[in-house]
Amino acid sequence: MSTPECPQKSPYFVELEPGTSYWWCSCGKSKSQPFCDGSHKGSEFVPVEVTVTEKKTVSLCGCKQSKNTPICDGSHNKIS
Repeated sequence: MSTPECPQKSPYFVELEPGTSYWWCSCGKSKSQPFCDGSHKGSEFVPVEVTVTEKKTVSLCGCKQSKNTPICDGSHNKIS
């Protein structure tokens, strides 16, 4: 299994709207972090759909190492 790139060692705090599907980048190569721009094509990585039922700010993983993807779980604190 490949290791994703780490675009940043902290979460992305983003405000999400209900009724919209957001696609979290799992490969780390997207130029539109934390969202997918298709840069994963040709790899084993796939984007992860994110939806909310009410407008809210969420912390999306920036290091791509979270065990609770796409939500940040603090794994970036273990990266040297």
